[in-house]
Amino acid sequence: MATKKDSLGPSMIETFQEFKETKNIDRTTLVSVLEESFRNVIAKLFGSDANFDVIVNPDKGDFEIHRNRIVVADGEVQDENKEISLTDAQKIEPDYEIGEEVSEEVNFSKFGRRAILNLRQTLASKILELEHDSLYNKYKDRVGQIISGEVYQMWKREVLLIDDEGNELHLPKSEQIPSDNYHKGETVRAIVLRVDNENNNPRIILSRTSPVFLERLLEAEVPEINDGLITIKRVARMPGERAKVAVESYDDRIDPVGACVGVKGSRVHGIVRELCNENIDVINYSSNVQLFIQRALSPAKVSSITLDVDNHKAEVYLQPEEVSLAIGRSGMNIKLASMLTDFTIDVYRVVSDNEADEDIYLDEFSDEVDQWVIDAIKSLGMDTAKAVLNAPREMLIEKADLEEETVDHLLNVLRAEFE
Repeated sequence: MATKKDSLGPSMIETFQEFKETKNIDRTTLVSVLEESFRNVIAKLFGSDANFDVIVNPDKGDFEIHRNRIVVADGEVQDENKEISLTDAQKIEPDYEIGEEVSEEVNFSKFGRRAILNLRQTLASKILELEHDSLYNKYKDRVGQIISGEVYQMWKREVLLIDDEGNELHLPKSEQIPSDNYHKGETVRAIVLRVDNENNNPRIILSRTSPVFLERLLEAEVPEINDGLITIKRVARMPGERAKVAVESYDDRIDPVGACVGVKGSRVHGIVRELCNENIDVINYSSNVQLFIQRALSPAKVSSITLDVDNHKAEVYLQPEEVSLAIGRSGMNIKLASMLTDFTIDVYRVVSDNEADEDIYLDEFSDEVDQWVIDAIKSLGMDTAKAVLNAPREMLIEKADLEEETVDHLLNVLRAEFE
């Protein structure tokens, strides 16, 4: 029996073909989506789609729908969807008999405008759902990997990028290096930080500030890391400012620090530029905590270290001329060392015996310094003037939660006592 195939209609074909080309959905899935969409509409029209055959050809943009019904005697039809009278069956083929199955092609366009609109809405919904699933599946396994995207739009709180398939990627302000400057159309590299999937609506979040971004850049630049000869043990970053990287090699013939830095810094030059001139310090990792803290505080030379392992605290003693090196500009060096070692680090100047003998208790200064200030300093474990003078100014401000002016006044009073 010759059959006339229905057409999906121009807009439906274009929508479907565009989706197939841009989202890389396989043919089997496409056919399944179309068939399910048709069956949903059929079930709404006839109450059931169980006795229908749907044949879809998305490549040509056509389809066939056949309804299968059992021939019953005239006057005994109870379900017009699943049964057909002998007289009506013989109008299709004269030799049909009671009990046989009649397969009749259905012209979908005769179902009316509402049915066609319903089909398109169902199809659009299924395609959107597939698109979201495809995007989520594409990126969920790429978390922690570097990807490139083109800047599409810039807002105050985030930058919107587009990947090579037109998918939206989000780079929040909090994940941007402070000195980053974006221009529409330029290519930006970042790592996939996470994939949010609330209500099956994937949102790809990128980051340029994550320590993992620096790790991946090093892996790409240093073959020994990629080959597993050198391991990145720890990374601490203050994005756009400075970073510390602890590396280790199990091969005594390889200098892990030298290999990472390269001749005259050749291997980190490109990374430094990518990270907006972020200074990168590479140090040798050690499982010996004291030695690791000592290396983390470089370029300062440490005299001695007292550890409180249970509370992850370290008291580091240095010669007076080394203290500023250990702390670094704006406290950056000591903060990065603490992040890298996972220890709270307090630095102190080494005090000679003669200086210690001449010390004075803080309470003696209550006539010149408010008692609440003295109490705040004493809560840090410092009871004497020399202990305070030997502690870094930045630490006193941060740990005692005092204003800079208050700390400066206290230090001036204490210094005056020994001049």
